Amino acid sequence: MTNKELVFTAVTSVFGQRDVSALDKYFDSNYIQHNPALPNGTDILKQIIPGLPADFKYEVATVTEHDDIVMVHGRFSNWNGKNYVAVDIFKVKDGKIIEHWDVLQEEVETAKTVTGNPMFPLS
Repeated sequence: MTNKELVFTAVTSVFGQRDVSALDKYFDSNYIQHNPALPNGTDILKQIIPGLPADFKYEVATVTEHDDIVMVHGRFSNWNGKNYVAVDIFKVKDGKIIEHWDVLQEEVETAKTVTGNPMFPLS
């Protein structure tokens, strides 16, 4: 499995299917988190994922890979009552995700953007 395939499978399993067992399967036990609102490790995600609202949805638009870095352009719908477009950046080593950064922005409806362009390709 390529790093790109591993990350895609991991994020769609965890966020798309809410499979918390995927955290142990695809994420390193010493997972380093760079999002300033979350601690290191996967324990917090194991708490958050089951409590997501029934209409929460995760979609992937693009996945790109360069060596041990994989970036995912995705949308989180109804995350704490809001929709977000994100670029999640993962570092992979020995078949496990070992590190994560993200760039997260609240989604603006296409009709309300200055350009009329969507923030997410699947809009």
